Amino acid sequence: MSDAPDSLIPYDEIVQEALRAVVGRVLGQVESSGGNLPGAHHFYITFKTGAPGVAIPPRLKERFPDEMTIVLQNKFWDLKVTPEGFSVGLSFNQIPSTLVIPFSAITAFVDPAVDFGLQFQTAGDSDDEGEPPHDAENDSPDGAEPTGADDGSNVVTVDFGRKK
Repeated sequence: MSDAPDSLIPYDEIVQEALRAVVGRVLGQVESSGGNLPGAHHFYITFKTGAPGVAIPPRLKERFPDEMTIVLQNKFWDLKVTPEGFSVGLSFNQIPSTLVIPFSAITAFVDPAVDFGLQFQTAGDSDDEGEPPHDAENDSPDGAEPTGADDGSNVVTVDFGRKK
């Protein structure tokens, strides 16, 4: 069986952009409802802390120089969604912080309440799987742990551009 020819149409980028729009639409619905998550829904969002457009407090950037995961569940505020990304207020060790995250910086979006997840490649990702993302441990009263994307849940991974 021969390898397929390289595409002149950037399907991987188009699909990734469309799937990131899913994240934006979901967060936009939460924003429209006054920041109230429906039912048991909650989100783990993993993103590259050094990606262009990411704005997080220096203490968090120091602690998470590459990637971190935040939880949107009980304690978050001022969720604002734009076509490019979102900003949200979270508390880390009882210190309120505002984070600005472009959709292009997101590497994973998981809603464990319904076993739904999306994984993305970001610019500069390599075929080597590095360390797993560091959980940001933003304040959460129930102490919920992020669920892995490879636990058999409904995870969509887009891998068009990677050659094995």
